[in-house]
Parts: sequence; structure tokens; C-alpha cells
Amino acid sequence: MLVEVLTRVVLVVGLLLPIALGLFVGRTRLTTTRTEWRSRIRVAAPAILVLSVVLLASRLIRWGGVDSDIGFHMTETIRQTEGEFVLLFLQVATPELTSYLTAIYIYGYTFLLVFPVIAYFALSDTTMFRRLLTAYAFNYAIGLVFYVLVIAYGPRNVFVEQLLTGSGSSPMIYEHSVEYRYLTREVNQNTNVFPSLHTSLSATVGIFAYLTRSSYPKWFPVAGVIAVSVIISTMYLGLHWGIDVLAGLVLAVLCVALSYQIVGRWSLSELYGQLLESKWF
Repeated sequence: MLVEVLTRVVLVVGLLLPIALGLFVGRTRLTTTRTEWRSRIRVAAPAILVLSVVLLASRLIRWGGVDSDIGFHMTETIRQTEGEFVLLFLQVATPELTSYLTAIYIYGYTFLLVFPVIAYFALSDTTMFRRLLTAYAFNYAIGLVFYVLVIAYGPRNVFVEQLLTGSGSSPMIYEHSVEYRYLTREVNQNTNVFPSLHTSLSATVGIFAYLTRSSYPKWFPVAGVIAVSVIISTMYLGLHWGIDVLAGLVLAVLCVALSYQIVGRWSLSELYGQLLESKWF
């Protein structure tokens, strides 16, 4: 089942990417990228390496599981603070909306993360590409720390009865599309809810789309619609609390700000020259 779901995701995203590249990036940038990709990879190598290490570390830690004695159990605290806010989505739940937001949560989210990587790599100046990768790395690294420290279950584990029977049409992702349980189980755990990384990463892409709207003006509104849809889907499908989403938005702003502070302040050639002048080599 997992292979089937992954294959479906790859096929859908693989179909969307060429269309998006043609609409938003254009042939000229893609042609230039074919001749300059080696030099761009060299310049962006540190950011690529850092993101790879963070993703690997996140994967290994999640595979190994989290010791419940380390973190703070916050499910009831979050529930008491927020109340039944997420249950408001039951009032607008329909089979059509559930199908749309489920597709957005799986396919739209994956496309939203992958496309900007290619689009910004297609820019002659690699600064935005490196900033995006750095922001991704910060999202995953900071998110992982919170997942270790904050042990909390999402609304689907707390409001089971209400979500299943509240409207006669369950918006819960696992009830609507049971097969996606195998995919999300591979990348997440039930207690990984605070903050919502779906929210933080989607908002990160949305912020970058706004910041690069002069380069990709058509991409900004599309990215905005997908990002907002993903954020809504996390609550509509019973996966995250409103507090998780709010924390995810704050995390997104923080990660983008950190990426701007780190990337572009100096180049590798300048750093190497400083090391030579200081007689380290």
C-alpha cells in the first residue's frame, strides 16, 4: 500500500512540475540553467549539505522514536487553552471539500515544497535558492526539537467521536482516505503536532513567493492559494490544533528571517580569502 501511495504522489507531482516550470520559470531560464548548473551547485553546496544532514538526522531520530520521559505531555493543556475551535470546521464539511483538502494536504504540499527548489535554482543568482534551503533546514531542525520536547496528540485523537459523527461526512483524513495513513506514518508520528510543519513550511514557501514576486509574478498567487489551503487542511482534517498552526506561522517567519541573516552576508570565496589572510592555511 505504501509503495502504491508513494508512486501516486510521484506521478502527480511529476506531472505538475513540467507544467509549472513552463508556466512560471520559462524556457530561457531553464536553458541557462543547463549550462550553469555545475557552478550553481558549487556555490550552494553548503546549504544543500546542511539541509541533507538535518533531514537525515530528523529521519533517524523519528525512526528511533522519542523517549516520552524527555518531553512534556501537552495534549490536555492545548485542548483546554484552545477549546473546540477545530470542530468549527465540521459545520462546513462536505465530501467535495474534504476531497480537495485531502489532495492538497498530500499532493499540493509536496508540490509546494519541491517546485520552489527547482524554480530558485533556475535563477542565475543562487542567493534565494540558498536562503530557501536554509529556511527549510531551520524549519526541520527547530521543529524536531519541539517534537522531542512537546508530546501532544492532534484533534483526531481527542475528538474522535465528534469528528466521526458530527456532520455525517467525516473530514478526518484517515477515514476519508485510509491509504494515506501509510504515507504519513513514514514521515510523522501521532505526537508530532506542535508546531505544524505543514503550516510552517507552506508559509515559508508563501513568504519566499512574495519576496521573489518580481522574478516569478505568476507563481506568487498560486503559491499563496496552495499554502493557505494546506494550512486550513491541517485543521479541517483533524491533524493539528489551531495553536499548532499559529506556532507554525511564527516558525516560518523566524526561519525566513534567519535564512536572510545567514545567507548572502558573505560568499565562500570571501570566507576562503579571509582564512588565507589569517594564515590558517
